[in-house]
Order: sequence, then C-alpha cells, then structure tokens
Amino acid sequence: MIHEDAAAFRAALPQGRALIGLDLGTRTIGVAVSDNRLSVATPLQTLKRKKFGTDADALQALIDGRQIGGLVLGLPRNMDGSEGPRAQSTRAFARNFTARHPIPLMLWDERLSTVAAERALLEADTSRRRRAEVIDHVAAALILQGFLDRLAYMAGAAS
Repeated sequence: MIHEDAAAFRAALPQGRALIGLDLGTRTIGVAVSDNRLSVATPLQTLKRKKFGTDADALQALIDGRQIGGLVLGLPRNMDGSEGPRAQSTRAFARNFTARHPIPLMLWDERLSTVAAERALLEADTSRRRRAEVIDHVAAALILQGFLDRLAYMAGAAS
C-alpha cells in the first residue's frame, strides 16, 4: 500500500524491521537502509536502471535479503510544491512496484536531497569521480534519514 501520511505508514509497518530508502533517477536508483530501531540511515549502493521488471526484482532481492519492513521512496516535487513529470514517473514506479511486490511504501518529499548530498560530499573533500559513484545512494540515505527523523519527532510529540 502506498502512503503519503507518516503516521499511517508507521502503523502499517511490522515491528522490528528496517526500512529501505530509494532515490529514483532516470539512470540509477540510490539505495539506503535503516537499522531495525528506525533511527539511522546508511547508504548502501547504487543500482543501474534497466527495465522495470529487472529493477523491481533487484530491489525485492535486497528487501528479502535484509528483511525490510517498508520502503521510503523520494518524491521529487518542484520547489513550489507542485509535481512535474519526474514526480509522476516516481508515482507510477511506486504503483507498479507495490502491485508486483506488496510492501508498505511511503512517498517522501525529496526536494534538495541531491544538492545536500553533493554539498556533504564536497565538504568531505570527495573526488569528482567518487562523488559520481556515490551521490545517488548518499541522497537515498538523506531521504531515508529525513523520514526517520520525522518518525522520531512524531514519537516524541506523542509522549
């Protein structure tokens, strides 16, 4: 099931399972994972995009291998909050993926995640070549960490 409300997504998650975060690009998919306590996101890898079925199966293998409970997919909104062709493509990917592999899926606003990833890598004095290799899964980790921070805030506000 696809969610845009963090509370509804959290309620749909199985207990004690990690999340996987995705930064969906036209040529690559950045992948990050959380810990089981849903507190820290870690960059994992970047997948080269092929056909949808191949991409979906590769992601499902990661989900199965790491016993993932839910997926956080970055939704690329425009700066004014509107949605363009990339956001529509991301929504289509989400619909197709959950139809093929049922898993709780959260669409999370990813505005400026790649810019923030680039800035962090520059501050770490990462070479241009290395930045190109890791930018997508670092962006996925920033997307996932943003969502994990939201969950922590919600838990603190409920206390």
